[in-house]
Amino acid sequence: MPETQNLNQKPIILAITGASGAVLGIRALEFLKEAHVETHLVISYAARQTIELETNRSLDAVIALADFYYDPDDLSAPIASGSFATRGMLVIPCSIKSLSSIANSYADNLITRAADVCLKEGRPLLLAVREAPYHRGHLRLMDLAARVGAIIFPPIPSFYGHPASLDDMIDNLVSRMLLRIGIDMGKHTIWNDKH
Repeated sequence: MPETQNLNQKPIILAITGASGAVLGIRALEFLKEAHVETHLVISYAARQTIELETNRSLDAVIALADFYYDPDDLSAPIASGSFATRGMLVIPCSIKSLSSIANSYADNLITRAADVCLKEGRPLLLAVREAPYHRGHLRLMDLAARVGAIIFPPIPSFYGHPASLDDMIDNLVSRMLLRIGIDMGKHTIWNDKH
């Protein structure tokens, strides 16, 4: 009989979609690597363009941060099956297109299939929905996703920690996202009455 996996040993799925904010997904990969958490990465085709436009990273450099990488069309990947145990999935950033597919169980690519697997298996799924402003259709989709168990975590920075740089804001935000699914990097500002 196979040995039961410890939650702390289970891998994390991370998807980067085409919304603005690819640096957030990249920083999450860096933090997970630092924490020795096995990562399974999927980058959408639109996100490949966003990474090139918004960061000074090459696609190969981003992929190298992950333990495993899959093409978004590879529905035979292990993460497409509920029998592959993970501690959950992060979609950072999450485009409205991906949100719509996830909210409506339209699993037409590996990102949305892996997200659907997490929901059906009762595993955490965090969606860093990146758009502003939201119209009622966006809000309806976020509500639908939340009703089936997704964590809706728009990448909204906090200011009470007096961030000194954009990097400080990114670190705090990504650390809070990881904390929400049970990975404490200790890089987020904790509110107290001294701020």
